[in-house]
Amino acid sequence: MTETANAPLTWQRPPAPIDQILNAPASPTVAISPNNRWLLELEYTDLLPIAELAEPEIAVAGFRLNPQTNGPARPNPYRKIKLHELKTDGSPLSEAIPIDLPDNARISFLYWSPCGDRLAFTLTRNHHLEAWLLDLPTATAKQLTDSPLNGTYGTPLRWLSEDTLLCKVVDRDRGQPPVAKPVPFGPIVQENLGGKKPNRTYTKLLHNPHDEALFEYYVSSTLEIVNLDGEHHGIWPASLIDEAIPSPDGQYILLTTLHRPYSYQLPADYFPRKIQVIDRQGNLVYTVADVPLIDSLSTKFDAVRTGRRHVSWRSDRPSTLYWVEALDGGEPTQAATDRDAVFQLPAPFTAEPQEVWRCGYRFRRLLWGREDVALAWDRWYDTRQIRMWRINPSQPEQAPVLLLERSFEDNYSDPGLPLLRRGDHNWNVMYFTPDGEGIYFTGRGASPKGVYPFFDRLNWQTGETERIWQCEDPYFEGVVDLLDDHANAFITNRQSQTEPPNYWLYYDRAKPPIPLTRYPDPAPELAGISEELVQYERQDGVALSAKLYLPAGYNPETDGPLPTMFWVYPEEYKDAKLAGQITTSTNRFSRPYRTSILFLLTQGYAVLDNPSMPIIGEGDAEPNDTYVDQLISGAKAAIDYLVDRGIADRDRIGIGGHSYGAFTTVNLLAHTNFFKIGIARSGAYNRTLTPFGFQGEQRNFWEASETYIQMSPFTHVPQVKSPLLLIHGGDDSNPGTYPIQTERLYEALKGLGGIVRWVVLPLEDHSYRSQEAVAHVLWEMVNWCDTYLKPVRLES
Repeated sequence: MTETANAPLTWQRPPAPIDQILNAPASPTVAISPNNRWLLELEYTDLLPIAELAEPEIAVAGFRLNPQTNGPARPNPYRKIKLHELKTDGSPLSEAIPIDLPDNARISFLYWSPCGDRLAFTLTRNHHLEAWLLDLPTATAKQLTDSPLNGTYGTPLRWLSEDTLLCKVVDRDRGQPPVAKPVPFGPIVQENLGGKKPNRTYTKLLHNPHDEALFEYYVSSTLEIVNLDGEHHGIWPASLIDEAIPSPDGQYILLTTLHRPYSYQLPADYFPRKIQVIDRQGNLVYTVADVPLIDSLSTKFDAVRTGRRHVSWRSDRPSTLYWVEALDGGEPTQAATDRDAVFQLPAPFTAEPQEVWRCGYRFRRLLWGREDVALAWDRWYDTRQIRMWRINPSQPEQAPVLLLERSFEDNYSDPGLPLLRRGDHNWNVMYFTPDGEGIYFTGRGASPKGVYPFFDRLNWQTGETERIWQCEDPYFEGVVDLLDDHANAFITNRQSQTEPPNYWLYYDRAKPPIPLTRYPDPAPELAGISEELVQYERQDGVALSAKLYLPAGYNPETDGPLPTMFWVYPEEYKDAKLAGQITTSTNRFSRPYRTSILFLLTQGYAVLDNPSMPIIGEGDAEPNDTYVDQLISGAKAAIDYLVDRGIADRDRIGIGGHSYGAFTTVNLLAHTNFFKIGIARSGAYNRTLTPFGFQGEQRNFWEASETYIQMSPFTHVPQVKSPLLLIHGGDDSNPGTYPIQTERLYEALKGLGGIVRWVVLPLEDHSYRSQEAVAHVLWEMVNWCDTYLKPVRLES
C-alpha cells in the first residue's frame, strides 16, 4: 500500500443514521435548589462548533485561558435556563418558565444562595465575564455589575451572605498585555543542584519569561464584595488569587494566592502559594501556610507534601479552619505508625491548633456532621485498603471508632457515601435521621446480580445499616435529593434499557412515584438494539465480564456471525477475586454520544464494550510485570466466548480504545494475531517518554526498565501486521499523551511497511468536542471498519 498525500481532508460526515443522532438535542441538566422549592433545566449543546474551539486562547502554567473574555478557554456553557416550581405533595411540576437572558447567552459558574431562592452565575460576553443574579420567586435575571470578573483560574464568584457576593475582578490598572521581545534577551537556563525531583509529564507549561508575564497579567485579580444592587468595594489588591472561599458564616475569607518562583516543569497547582485568612474589610487575620514550590514528591501515589494541606472550613461551624499534616514526611516508603493528622482552629485563630484525628493510612476524606460526629476516611494504595472512622471533633481525646475496613477494589462491600444537606451555616453537612442516631447513605449497589443503587440508614454508633430503599429490575435508579428528614419524599433519576433517564418524585414511599420530567429518546433509531451482560473466565480462572451489544433485529441462528469490535480499557488489581466483580448495569439506557463505538451498531457490527482485562499483581508482585501475558489471556477468553456463541468469527474481530485503551489496542496487535484491525485514539505508545510513572505504575523507568520496554508497543512495531487507524487531537493537553506519541508510531509503522492511517484533529484536546471533529472521527471509524473488517473473506 502506498502512502497518500498529506493534503488536508475536508471534514466528513458519518453515514445515516449516525449523523441524525449526532444532531439530536441533548436532554437538559437538572439542578434542584437547596430549599427544594425550585427545579432548573439548564440547556446546553453537547458538541461545540469548531469555531468556538478556535477562539483566542493562551496556554500557560498547565491550563488555557481566553484573553478576550478573561475566562477559561474552550468552556461548554449552558445556553438557556428554564424554571419550575417543585412541590413534594405529589403534584406535577409547574409549567416551565424560560428565563429572559441576552441572545446567545453563555452561562457558567452557577451557585445557589444560602436560602436557595437566588442563583448567581456568570455570562460570557465577547470581551468580558459578567456577574448575573436570578431571583427565582420572580423568575427574573439581572446583571449585577459592569466590572469584568476574572475566571481564568479558579472560581470567579461565591456567595458571602444572602445579599452579597465575593468576586474576583480583573485589575482595572493592569494596562495592556505584555508583548514578546522579537530578539531573545538571553538563554533560558534551568538547573537542579541535588535532590530528587521527579515529575510526571505535563503540557501547556511556562517556557520563558514572556510566558511568566502573561501568566501574571491574566491571572491577577482584585477581590471585591458586591451587593445585590450592584454596589461594590474592593477588599484585596491585585494579586494572583487562586481561590477566595468565605467561611460558613461569611465573616472571614480563606484566601489562597500564588507567587514566585514558578516552575517550567510543573503546572500552577504546584506553584508556591500563601494561604491566609482575611476579614470582610480585607484585614489579614491569620496566615495558615506559605507553601513552597511542590517539586520533590516521589512518584508513589501516597506521596504528599509536608506542611499544612487540604486547608478548608469546617462546614458545621461558623468559622473554624481545619487542615491535614503529614507525620511521615509525606513519603510512603518511610516506616510510620501514623501517616497524617487533622487539626482544627476556630476564629479568631489565636489559640493553638487542636489535633482532631490521627490516621495510620493516608488521609482521604472528612465529612462534618455536628459537634460530636464526623466521618473520616484513610486509604493506602499499595494494599488497596480503605477505612471509615467515626470521630468526635468536640472531644478529640476520645478514641476514633472504626466503622468499616475493606479493599477499595471490592465494589460489593462499598457502603456508598453520606447524603449531604445544607446545614445551619449554609454549607453541606451530613444528613442525620430525625432521632439523631443515623446518617443517610447512598451508593451504587454493585453485586453479583448487577448494579442496584440504594438508600441506607447507617447507625453512626454501631456501624450497622438499614436498607430504606433500593432500585429494582428493570430500572437503574438512584436517589439524587432527599426532600424530608424522614426519607418519605425524595427524587431519583431513573432509566431502563427502553426508557431514557428522567427524574421521578417519591412523595410517599408507600405509593408509586410520579415523573417530574419526560425527556424523549435522543436516538430512537437504536431502540431495538440488544444489550447483554456476558460473563466468562480467563484461562487462570479469573472471572471476566463485558457488555455485549447487538444490532436491532439480529438473530444469531439465522444471520450468522457478525463483524465485531472490541472497545477496551484495562485496570490494575491486587486481588484476583475482586477483579471479576460485576460493576456495570444491564438496566441502563444505552445510547451513543460523541465518538462512542456504539454507533457501529447502526452499521451492522456487534460491539463488545469494556471487556474486563484485569492486570493482577497479588502480594509483592507488581501488576504490570506480567501485563502483556494477562492482556492476551483476557482477550483470548472474550474471543473464545463470542465465537463459541456464534456471534463473532475469528476472521472479523477488531479492537479499539481511547487513551490507555489505545495503548492496549496497539499492544494486542503487536503481541497477537487475534484482531484484524485496530483503532487507537489519543494514546501513548512509548513509555520511555513517561519515565516517572503512568496509569497505575508507580515505579520509574530506571526502577522497572524491563517492564517499561516490554509494555511499550513502540518497541514491538515490527510485529504489528493488522491495519491500524491512529487518531489524535492536535492540541492534546493530557499528561503523557503528547501528539508526538502518535506521530512517532505512525512514522515507525510507515517505515516498516505497515497499513496505517494517521488523523490529526486540529484544535482538539484529549477528548474531542467539536461538531466537525466528532462527526469526522465517526466517519473515519466506520470507513476503516467497512474497508478492513466487514468484508467476508471467501475461501480460496
